[in-house]
Amino acid sequence: MPADSNANGDIFGGWIMAQVDLAGAVLPARIAKGRIATVAVNQFVFKQPVSIGDLLSFYARIERVGTTSITVHVEVFAERNPADLHVVKVTEANLTYVAIDHEGQPRQIPKP
Repeated sequence: MPADSNANGDIFGGWIMAQVDLAGAVLPARIAKGRIATVAVNQFVFKQPVSIGDLLSFYARIERVGTTSITVHVEVFAERNPADLHVVKVTEANLTYVAIDHEGQPRQIPKP
């Protein structure tokens, strides 16, 4: 949306980072079967700008499951120019989430 963009019409990186964090948290929350928290952004690469009107798709995959933490890789693709549609990778990131209890302390991830 225009409120999420700079004067050049590019979407703020912070907005994209927030969306990546939301998308990246879905799988770890399912695996942890409960509350999780983001503990690290291990890597975040903006490959191309995102413009107003781009349709973004977020794809996440689990990279590692530890005792209390889960690392996820997220890729973001933009569909551009509906009249001459093309898809480009705009962002990719690695994030680590930790399973936490009701007091915010790390807890073990349940075994499958």
